[in-house]
Amino acid sequence: MKIKKTSFDAIMLSFGGVLLALFLAQPVFALSDAYKDNIYNPGVLKPIDSKVKVKVGQRAPDFTLPAIAGGKIALSQYRGKKNVVLSFVPAAWTPVCSDQWPGYNIVRDMFDAHDAILLGITVDNIPTLFSWTNQMGKLWFPVLSDFYPHGKVAQQYGILRTDGVAERALFIIDKKGIIRYIDVHDINQRPPLEGIITALENLK
Repeated sequence: MKIKKTSFDAIMLSFGGVLLALFLAQPVFALSDAYKDNIYNPGVLKPIDSKVKVKVGQRAPDFTLPAIAGGKIALSQYRGKKNVVLSFVPAAWTPVCSDQWPGYNIVRDMFDAHDAILLGITVDNIPTLFSWTNQMGKLWFPVLSDFYPHGKVAQQYGILRTDGVAERALFIIDKKGIIRYIDVHDINQRPPLEGIITALENLK
């Protein structure tokens, strides 16, 4: 039976995504000794410490945040143009966060194939995020600061923890601005890539 090219491409993308997910189960880049010396390990934390305020099928709350590259980025600027993946991480200079975001560099083509932009968000201030991301290496996606008013966007989405940091959470928003996927993950673990891949494929 002949497989149509479009179907074959989708199958290969899914297969490749699963392989990448398995690969990303391990640290994805080698940290320099100087960088590792600056990573703060908070120990094991309460897996989830918030209550989500949004749900799948709802319009995503809009926001505007400063980016480390300069200027500000609004969620609404992608409406009608791009699917959006919001990746909230708790804090700069911590182990899991320092491994999660560089891992998305490996799968940039997967985001491009699904006409999606990734926005990385933390409650850290711009200087902290600038220094941290420079040490990690260049990230292809915008990194935004939810520092002031502190954690306002995380609070809008219902993922601000009682200690003032955001949950480790993913929200996928379609081109119409509708939330199509939510994963508020165990803060101690990196979210598996399979969830993002499947959710993006379901947008087609």
